[in-house]
Amino acid sequence: MYQFSAEFGSQERKRIFQRIIWIGFSVVIIRLFQLQYIYYEEFGKVSIENSIRTVIQEPIRGYIYDRNKNLIVSNKPSYTIMIVPADFNEKNIPLLAYILKIPESEVIESLRKAKIYNRFVPSRLKRDITYDQMVLLAEYLKKLPGIEVEAETKRSYVSESKISHALGYVKEISKRQLEKDDLFYRPGDMIGSNGIEAKYEEFLRGIKGYKYISQNSKGQNVGTFNEGKNDIDPIDGADLHLEIDINVQSLAESLLSIHRGAIVAIDPRNGGVIAFASKPDYDLTEFSGVTSSKVWNSLITDLKKPLFNRASMTKYPPGSTFKMIVAISALEKNIIDENWRVQCRGGFQFGNKYFKDLHVHGSTNIVEAIQRSCNVFFYQLMLKVGLDNWSFYGKEFGFGEQTGVDILEENPGLLPSTEYYNKTYGVGKWTQGYLISLGIGQGELGVSPIQMASYTSMLANKGKFIQPHILNYAYDRNKKNKSLTKFSNRQINVSEKTWDIVREGMRRVVMEPGGTASGARVKDVIVAGKTGTAQNPHGEDHSWFIGFAPFDNPQIAICVLVENVGSGGTYAAPFAGKCIDRFLHPINKSEKFEKQQIIKNENDSLKIISLQEGVID
Repeated sequence: MYQFSAEFGSQERKRIFQRIIWIGFSVVIIRLFQLQYIYYEEFGKVSIENSIRTVIQEPIRGYIYDRNKNLIVSNKPSYTIMIVPADFNEKNIPLLAYILKIPESEVIESLRKAKIYNRFVPSRLKRDITYDQMVLLAEYLKKLPGIEVEAETKRSYVSESKISHALGYVKEISKRQLEKDDLFYRPGDMIGSNGIEAKYEEFLRGIKGYKYISQNSKGQNVGTFNEGKNDIDPIDGADLHLEIDINVQSLAESLLSIHRGAIVAIDPRNGGVIAFASKPDYDLTEFSGVTSSKVWNSLITDLKKPLFNRASMTKYPPGSTFKMIVAISALEKNIIDENWRVQCRGGFQFGNKYFKDLHVHGSTNIVEAIQRSCNVFFYQLMLKVGLDNWSFYGKEFGFGEQTGVDILEENPGLLPSTEYYNKTYGVGKWTQGYLISLGIGQGELGVSPIQMASYTSMLANKGKFIQPHILNYAYDRNKKNKSLTKFSNRQINVSEKTWDIVREGMRRVVMEPGGTASGARVKDVIVAGKTGTAQNPHGEDHSWFIGFAPFDNPQIAICVLVENVGSGGTYAAPFAGKCIDRFLHPINKSEKFEKQQIIKNENDSLKIISLQEGVID
C-alpha cells in the first residue's frame, strides 16, 4: 500500500489551504455585497425587464374629412399574426406556413428579421389575415407557442371619390425609412407612403402606448405588471380636415372617367385645393392592408399609367392658355398699349416659314386677341416682347418651379430662357424664330395642371400668389385643438390697368359672342377663362382650359387638361363649367352620413360601431 509522507499534512500546507478558502469566501461575500447594495438598482432593473414583457399598443390613425366635414377616410379592424422568436419552435414552420398559405421561406425570413430586432418582442409575420385563416389558426394556436393574433386597423375609404393621387396610401415601412426614424417605428409598422398620408404622417400616426405584462421563469404570462399602473395609453392620431370639396372632386373624376387628364381647382381666396383629379387613377382599397403582387404588377405594367399623377407631374405645352403671360409682359414693359392692333389674315410669315392661325380675325387689339385666341397677334407680339421679358413674367407666375402643393410629388416643368437656349443650342446658334411658338404656349415650354391652376388663381386675384395646399387644418381630438400650417404668399407687381385689360379679354372668352369657351358658361355667374389646344407630336392635340368665377369676386380658379381629344373649347371648357357650377351651386344632400369608427372597449379590444350623425364640428 502507498504510504503518504508525513510532510503532506504539515502545518504550512494547512495554513495555505485555509487562506485559499478564506480568500474565496471573501470574494463571494464582497460580490454579494455589490449585488445587494452597490449594483442593486442596475441589476434589479434588468431582473424586472427579464420578467416583464412590453406589449406595444398601436394608436388609431387619424381620420380625413373634406372642407364640408364629410368623412373621406376612416379605419376598420384588421388582424395580424405576430411572432415572438424566443418562444417559437422552428419545427412548427411548415405548419405555420400551411395555415397562412405562404412559403416556408417567407416565415424563415420574417423570423430572422425578428431575431435581429429583438427576439423577445413580438414582430409582425402576416397582416390582414382572412377569416378562414384566423379560424384555422385558432385550432392550432396551443401547438404554436410564440404565435399571437393582434387586432389592428387598416384604412377604410368611405367616399365615393377615389382622390388617390392626392390622398396617397399607407404601406409597411421600408428598411431605408426605418433607418431614418427607428425611435418611433419598428419593422412591420405602417407609414404614409405618398400624398398627404406621407406629408402629414406625424399628425396622422399618433403616439404609441405600452402595456406591461408579468411573466414567470418559463416566459408564460401571469398577469399585468403592478396592476397596470405603469401602462401608457396610446394617443390616437389627429384628424385632417382638407380643402377638398368632395362633391366637386366626384364630378371631376366622373367627367374624366373615360379620358386621360387632370382637373385641379383652387380657392383664390386662400390657396385651398378644391379638387385634385388625375385620370386614370387607382383604387386605394387595394392598398389598404396588404397589396398583392398581382395587383401591384398590373398597375405598374398598365400602359395607361394609373400611378402617374397627371395633376402635378405632367410637363405639357399649355397652348393658348399661356397667352396672358405675353400680354402682361407687353403691357407692363410699355411695349404696346390696349389700342395696338394687328391685321390677322390667317397666318404669319417669318423668314421662310409660315405660321398658321385657325381663323382670319382681321384687325385685332389685345382684348380681342385674347377673346378670339388670335395666334397671329401673339406671334408678332412675342417678337416685340422678347425672351427675357417673357421668361421674367413667366417666372413671376411660378412657372419653371414647383408650386409647393403639399403632396410631395411635383414636376417643376420647363420655362425656357436665354440661359436655357444658350446651354441647349449654343450661344448665337438659335434665332428669334424660336420665340414665335412660345408666343402661343408651344415649343419647349412645359407645365402641369397644378401650376396652371395656381396661375389662374393669380389672374383671378390680381397677382396674389398663395401656395396651393390640400390641408386646411389638423384637429387633435385629445387636446381638442387645431393645428394650422403656414403657407407662403407674395404679390406680383403688375398695374391695375394691365389686370383690367387681360381679365376683360378672359371674360369675353366665355361670356361674349366670338369667344372660344362658351361651353364654360354657368347660369347667373360671370365666368372668365381661356382655352388652349396644345399640339402633340404623338397623337391628337391636348385640350386645355383655365378659368375663374365669379368674375368680380372669384371663389374658384380651375384648370382642365384632357389628353388627345382636340380643341380646348370642345372638352376642357365644358368640363370646367360643370365643376364651377357644382362648387358655386352645390347639390342639396342630406347632412347625415354613416361613419364607421374604431373605439376601444374596457378590455382594450377593438370593435366597430356604426353611428348615424350629422356634420362633424
